[in-house]
Amino acid sequence: MSETVPQHAHCHICGKAIPLKETLCSDACKQQYTTLLRRRKIIMYIMYGSIFAIIAIILLSSGSL
Repeated sequence: MSETVPQHAHCHICGKAIPLKETLCSDACKQQYTTLLRRRKIIMYIMYGSIFAIIAIILLSSGSL
């Protein structure tokens, strides 16, 4: 009645069951994952640059520098 499910992980992109030692199931998912990481990195750089610019504007406008 109760069947045991073997130990497994799930693909980070599509959610399919995969062996424990793997993180992605196919080359298509690997390509999507690298694209996702690249986009996240660009967004982080933009956020850091924006924060730096805002702080610089505030310091320059207040005359502290």
